[in-house]
Amino acid sequence: MFKKIIIANRGEIALRILRACRQLGIQTVAVHSVCDRDLKHVKLADESVCIGSNASSQSYLNIPAIIAAAEITDAEAIHPGYGFLAENPDFAERAEESGFTFIGPSADTIRLMGNKVAAIEAMRKAQVPTVPGSNGQLGDNSVTNLRIASEIGYPVIVKAASGGGGRGMRVVHSKENLLNAIQITKSEAQTAFGDATVYLEKFLERPRHVEVQVLADKHGNAAHLYDRDCSLQRRHQKVLEEAPAPQIDLNARKQVFGACVKACKDLGYVGAGTFEFLYEDGRFFFIEMNTRVQVEHPVTEMVTGIDIIREQISIAAGYPLSFSQEDIVLNGHAIECRINAENPNTFLPSPGTINRYHQPGGPGVRVDSHIYSGYTVPPHYDSMIAKFITHGSSRVEALKRMEIALSESLIDGIQTNIPLQQDIVTDPSFLEGPVSIHYLEKKLGLS
Repeated sequence: MFKKIIIANRGEIALRILRACRQLGIQTVAVHSVCDRDLKHVKLADESVCIGSNASSQSYLNIPAIIAAAEITDAEAIHPGYGFLAENPDFAERAEESGFTFIGPSADTIRLMGNKVAAIEAMRKAQVPTVPGSNGQLGDNSVTNLRIASEIGYPVIVKAASGGGGRGMRVVHSKENLLNAIQITKSEAQTAFGDATVYLEKFLERPRHVEVQVLADKHGNAAHLYDRDCSLQRRHQKVLEEAPAPQIDLNARKQVFGACVKACKDLGYVGAGTFEFLYEDGRFFFIEMNTRVQVEHPVTEMVTGIDIIREQISIAAGYPLSFSQEDIVLNGHAIECRINAENPNTFLPSPGTINRYHQPGGPGVRVDSHIYSGYTVPPHYDSMIAKFITHGSSRVEALKRMEIALSESLIDGIQTNIPLQQDIVTDPSFLEGPVSIHYLEKKLGLS
């Protein structure tokens, strides 16, 4: 096992990694920006290194500074968490070339899954169900592109191969608008991602967002940890997640789990990963694979009993999975609400000092957060400040516990989206069962 790990992230995920390291008896080094010197994990780590000023580009995205911090502290491995450099193949490559273990898949795998066209082709070969589409990048032949779109059937969506987070995509409802949409998306993709490659897919009208959590080791073992429903989204950003995904066709679920495990083995995948799907009318359609731990990993941990961060670290250290597929038995239901420092109506960020903080508790309640009374939320990073997770024997019980947890919490001094989350977990349509990815925006009058 590693003796010392660099935690190359901030906030709640950095604290989560630190706790897993403590369980494993691993020393930790917290790298941080100037304004993050008072973060909880920085205070609790065995060592800390300031790697730059407040801007992400000068700190958490500063690869040379992070590598230098690993060198001067004699660390052996680097855990990237999520966001920032977690899915940057150049960072993974640089870490390995510098003699450090990158806690995640190989740079080649990250690069492959980072290109949506290549990822879809790899999934098709592994027999993972994909959305009907162009099955490759679009060329410059207008007649061919119009024919492909006609064969797929309108509406279609033009997507940038290197896009993500809702950027680099455009829905087209008729052939009259197709060619212009392709050119605009190519131009935007080149500007945003340095890659003008685009492709076409069928645009599903009312899909859910369902994802499958996997873990795979260096010994050829791979397993799924069931699924999550992440359909409640605003501007392609997840707001609430739950596990397992409710009301999924059992045969479709069994087939997609098997396909995901097979894909991991075919790819030689190592580490934690998530296959993201659109689910509609009893069918799964692959959209992308995230080669890192997800923000919403706690709901999977709550229903499977598997510590995903701990497994990540053990896998990177060369150990096999600590469990087999047969060991994974679902236990109840879990809900996660992302708590953001933002105006609940306008969604504008609300940085500032937290005067008083009281987190919820009680049976089945878990809080992953780095904040405390007196902590100042900086304006430089993502606005998520906490994750409230509840677990129950059923979806109904988990949702009721979340309703109570939200009502108990107090975050004074800044605005948060807790009122929005309270509205969601008492929404009659959501309580009845799963909703599509468009539901929340329609509810909020954003679409």
